[in-house]
Amino acid sequence: MYTEAGTLDRQEYLEKFSPLVRRMAHHMLAKLPASVQLDDLIQAGLIGLMDAIGRFEEGQGAQFETYATQRIRGAMLDELRHGDWLPRGLRKTQRQIESAMHKLEHRFGRAPSEGEVAKELGVPLPQYQEMLQEAKGYQLIYFDQTDEDEGGDNYLDRNISDTESNPIERISDARFRAAVIKAIDNLPEREKLLMGLYYEQELNFREIAEVLGVTESRVCQLHSQAVARLRTKLRDW
Repeated sequence: MYTEAGTLDRQEYLEKFSPLVRRMAHHMLAKLPASVQLDDLIQAGLIGLMDAIGRFEEGQGAQFETYATQRIRGAMLDELRHGDWLPRGLRKTQRQIESAMHKLEHRFGRAPSEGEVAKELGVPLPQYQEMLQEAKGYQLIYFDQTDEDEGGDNYLDRNISDTESNPIERISDARFRAAVIKAIDNLPEREKLLMGLYYEQELNFREIAEVLGVTESRVCQLHSQAVARLRTKLRDW
């Protein structure tokens, strides 16, 4: 896959690793608000891939896919940081859902249904499902999270930062991992299946929609709801 000059064959590498760009874009998109467009992420990722092809050197101690993944991800993050894409009410919506679930779980001693959460929020079920759609990007663990840091909230760095920080040590803690496993096991069956397909099988939302026989937007809603349940269970962490 090299040219006579000893450089990577750009066209061949583009064709081989373009699916990697799409896969990374789909997974990153699931962590971002609905205002972010898939095509924008893919375009930025392809630029990162071309940059990786141009810069990669065989003897630098890394496989090309590992190197390219870093470049692709970096290009996508740069694209997001330069865009104005963060809805102001996103965190508020997330907190409202989480608070309602926390109250209902204490009241019922079980995971509340969508209808029960909607009633607790004082909204019709379709409006609650729209709130779940808006909460796209809901994450179990946020980097550098503070409870009262509304003014300096950096959603992008919190959700998809690629830097190493102390929360990773918390995630790797055996007790926390056990708590996460238990919380996932207590999810409603469909949400538990969804989490397994997304995080273990690494299917994107479109593929999961085909497995579950629902729309992609419905998968997004169920994912937001599942993470809200997990955050409620793990709030002490």
